Amino acid sequence: MSERTLVIDTATAACSVALIADGRVIAAEHRRVGRGHAEQLLPMIAALPDGGRAARILVDCGPGSFTGIRVGLAAARALGLGWGATVAGYSALALIAARAFADAPALATVAVVLEGGHGEVFMQAFAASPFAALAPLASRLPEDARAAAGDMALIGSGVRLLHPERAETAAAMMLPVAADIGLLPAAYAQLPARPVYGRPPDAKPAAR
Repeated sequence: MSERTLVIDTATAACSVALIADGRVIAAEHRRVGRGHAEQLLPMIAALPDGGRAARILVDCGPGSFTGIRVGLAAARALGLGWGATVAGYSALALIAARAFADAPALATVAVVLEGGHGEVFMQAFAASPFAALAPLASRLPEDARAAAGDMALIGSGVRLLHPERAETAAAMMLPVAADIGLLPAAYAQLPARPVYGRPPDAKPAAR
């Protein structure tokens, strides 16, 4: 039997899983849920062939929702421990960029923008060939993100905060899809399985 990979993506408003073998998607499910990832994720995995059992697990480490990121990582680590599987991570922004380049081969660069809370957005720019991040992940105010993006194409759920008139476009609605993991270069699917929050947590330690 070929080695399988289970992909878990709960870092954004999507709850997405896929089972991969030999570069082929055996089964997958993708839901735009907003909230409630914890209640939906495990049943979605259980519904995959063989309950999603795999020798390797890949999980979206963020940036995105603090809760969603933790849900995905907790599930990946628990299943990895129970199955004796290796666990690694990837970035939500990189996966969306890879999908954008696959959909539009003429696109040379793209700035991926996700909603980041407190009126800010998570933003990172990527080049298509070779696939590479052009700048570090940053949390920016919409006006700063617009200026930083310049003439680059924009894609992701944060686009509506930069350009409200584009709120219903396909580019503005794009979220990471677990079944797209094969579009990412291998180096971008080998991150440590730990959170990439993109901004400091809201909770602060109590002053002594």
